[in-house]
Amino acid sequence: MRVATERVCIVMMSAVGDTVHVLPVLHALKRANPSMKVTWILQPGPAMLVRGHRLVDEIILFDRTKGMRGFLDVREQLRHRSFDLLIGLQVYFKANVVASFVNAPVKLGFDFARARDLNWLFTTHRIPPHPMQHVQDQYLEFCQWLEAPAEPVTWGLGPWNDAERQWQKAFYAPLERPAVPIVVATSKLQKNWLPERWAQVCDALYADFGLQPILVGGRSAVEVECERVIMEQASHKPLTALGNGGLRGLVGILDGAALVISLDTGPLHITVALDRPVISLMGYSNPKRVGPYRKFQDLVVDVYGEPGEDYPVTMENHSDRMSRISAQDVLEKVQVWRSNYDG
Repeated sequence: MRVATERVCIVMMSAVGDTVHVLPVLHALKRANPSMKVTWILQPGPAMLVRGHRLVDEIILFDRTKGMRGFLDVREQLRHRSFDLLIGLQVYFKANVVASFVNAPVKLGFDFARARDLNWLFTTHRIPPHPMQHVQDQYLEFCQWLEAPAEPVTWGLGPWNDAERQWQKAFYAPLERPAVPIVVATSKLQKNWLPERWAQVCDALYADFGLQPILVGGRSAVEVECERVIMEQASHKPLTALGNGGLRGLVGILDGAALVISLDTGPLHITVALDRPVISLMGYSNPKRVGPYRKFQDLVVDVYGEPGEDYPVTMENHSDRMSRISAQDVLEKVQVWRSNYDG
């Protein structure tokens, strides 16, 4: 390892998808130094995902809903602590403030071009510049700088204790068909699909493919409204599990799926980490940057670019593209799944 790594602090506080992308970094670092102790500063939501993970020794919660009090609470917990290394994977201002509370001689962050919100002022060392690439590979650049081999890329998600495994077993016990969880909506409206088309897909999954669609996600107003329309318009009513079991319950549901259909959101990356086939609907965000990592490329419904366009990897978003996806586009990918992955 390039620097001392006995005590490492990671600052990546929000977004479930980004939390998933941190896990291969942890695996690489712990393979290089098994005695390493890792403290991870996280918001309560994504913290649920990694609580109990065998590579995470300690979680410090940052509760942004507390406003300034949230920052002061984290500072107090870090006041008398010291680390060998801070890995700053998040470049937003709130993360910079938290990073300033960490006592470490090496604070590793992004190069100047990628260090938004003056992130470079809060780091002592920076990874080299690199052309835009998938977010997962971008995080693995930190491993390269630290001289910790990143391969094989490993996540290690799944139910973590007997109670969670029993919950998963009880959830799936009544089902008589292979399950297809559907991530029906996200918090970003431009990433969402039309609920009436979800209803068409649910009907075809049940009637034409012999599968059991299950609506999954949280219970935000957008998700609940999407659920209402689907249940109203579908002839074969899907099961609904919105909010069932929280984030860890969602992992259990995705882990037991035959196939997952997801928008561009955290559960997509959870599904990839679980090595479950996933049809991803991508139009707003660049799938080369935030799509399924290395796997299931033949199951991507891609309307981000124009047909046949070899677009570059960028952070540019394209509005009003998701309506270009038809129900038939998704069902054609279900057939690809059946041919390439089922059984």
